[in-house]
Amino acid sequence: MLRKVINPFLLLPLSLSMNTFNVLSSETKNYIDTILEEKSNITFVDYQEIEKLILNNQELKSLQNLVASASFNLSSQIAKRYPSLDFQANGLPKYVAGKKYNNSNSTTLKTSQFTANPSLNIKWDVIAPLRGSEIKIAKTNYKIAENNYEIKKKDLFQEARIRYHKYKKSYQDIQNKKFTLDLSITSLENAKAKQDAGIGTKFEVLEAEAQLSRDQQSLNEKKIEHEINKISLKEILNVKGDFETNKKQNLIGFWNHKLNKNINEGLNKNLSLKNLILQKSIKKSQAESFLAQNKPNIYISNSLSSTFSKGESLVSNIESEKSGSNYTNTISLNFSWSIFDGGQNKNSYKSKIADADSEKYAYENLKNVLTTSISKAYLNLKLNEEKIISSLKEIESSKESVRLSRLRYDVGISTLKDVLVRQSELSNAKSKNINAIYNYNLNIDELERLTFLNKSKNCLGSNSTKIKDTESICNI
Repeated sequence: MLRKVINPFLLLPLSLSMNTFNVLSSETKNYIDTILEEKSNITFVDYQEIEKLILNNQELKSLQNLVASASFNLSSQIAKRYPSLDFQANGLPKYVAGKKYNNSNSTTLKTSQFTANPSLNIKWDVIAPLRGSEIKIAKTNYKIAENNYEIKKKDLFQEARIRYHKYKKSYQDIQNKKFTLDLSITSLENAKAKQDAGIGTKFEVLEAEAQLSRDQQSLNEKKIEHEINKISLKEILNVKGDFETNKKQNLIGFWNHKLNKNINEGLNKNLSLKNLILQKSIKKSQAESFLAQNKPNIYISNSLSSTFSKGESLVSNIESEKSGSNYTNTISLNFSWSIFDGGQNKNSYKSKIADADSEKYAYENLKNVLTTSISKAYLNLKLNEEKIISSLKEIESSKESVRLSRLRYDVGISTLKDVLVRQSELSNAKSKNINAIYNYNLNIDELERLTFLNKSKNCLGSNSTKIKDTESICNI
């Protein structure tokens, strides 16, 4: 009855448009595959090698220079503990020539003389109130620079792992779409076969072709997404040319640490929290340096000066070969004290102390943020463990549903629409499993980053034995 109602000419434009779309889709597929097959120098990238490769990151190298700068600054401040030695020479040599007339005396005095006046000065700060604070601040800044380097390295390491997992996930998405595409090809072939046998309809063929086109387009999108993820991973690893890796998606490990341990370890070892403590220490040292400016400075100085001359000065007859020399050595204990400055240093001290006190609020706030982040990552990990298990069950059920719906369609007690729906359910179940494994691995990496604990290759229960539950993540 349905065949008599539907005018075949109404289906002709739809059929032509679908055939045209299939041709264009095929051309697009070939073009995309040609682009993605272009390769150059190949580097092997593995999960375990990411940390080594990340050391080539340009941003990380920039922070290495900042650590070196802080180290040199610390050495510069420590050098203030030692005496300083200066050498000066006024004229090396110096020549003086001239005459002196005097009305009361007919004698004219002449000068023609070469002189040299070198001097050697030694200064040693015995008591320098500012020196201790400056060295302490330099040491703290150096430690902060080291911590910043480690923080950035770990952040880049985690980001590289995220991109690595995303790259592998996109590859699995491609395989899933290829699997779905194969199912759609089979469905189209079955629909055409039934139409040729006179027990199928043109509408079912068009419906199968439409589904095939959608699956082909979805596959092309996943290929492009995979290539973008590849470029993103190369960028952060600073890899030149192409690279290869094991594209199989699997669990990177197991997390056998309890939530309380995660939080305690994360807070105790977090470098950002330590930096806040160091920043507070710097501000206190700066406050102390203001008070130190009102304390006395005591230093020892030694000055050795000498004069060498050849010729004579202010004589009536000059003997050019006449020479002479003298030296003086002065050693002294010196004292300076800024007694009153109108309260400027005292108020500056109070300002820095107030700044230091404000750091404790930033510290407590960051502790709360870290506690929340660790808890969320831990709970999401447990959630994704369940999703992995449930998605595997769903895949098995969906496979059976596809098989049964195809059998029902073959014997004529079901429609192609039901087969296509079951195909979509199977594809979605596989996609759920891919996403669950992807998110599980991200949670493992995030917990490692936040807690400084290590994942395990073995899945252990609370009594350090392998879990035997058939529905456990340990058996995946």
